[in-house]
Amino acid sequence: MNHLKIHTGEKPFECPQCGKRFTKKSNLLEHLRVHTECGKCFKNKSHLVEHRRTHTGEKPFPCSECGKGFTNKSRLLEHLRIHTGEKPFSCSQCGKSFTKKSNLVIHQRSQRHL
Repeated sequence: MNHLKIHTGEKPFECPQCGKRFTKKSNLLEHLRVHTECGKCFKNKSHLVEHRRTHTGEKPFPCSECGKGFTNKSRLLEHLRIHTGEKPFSCSQCGKSFTKKSNLVIHQRSQRHL
């Protein structure tokens, strides 16, 4: 019976949080894990896991140089630039370099007003 729903397009199981519909109840139950108790919704499980760390305080990625912990590997790698001195993001106007792309963007926005 469930298989026929694939062909008919019938999706009787609706998520009460976002309205997304599913052919099987088990798929709905799996989907519900992407919603958190704080009302945020995530497209994949890894983003949900990472978000939950902001609530639990878990920081499983420690810096080998100073011991500071991070919620994900990319933030750790970004932090390591402080220790290495790497500044891969450079302003095309003045040549000033930054460790984070967001800092370069802020710099570029402020330079437009000068």
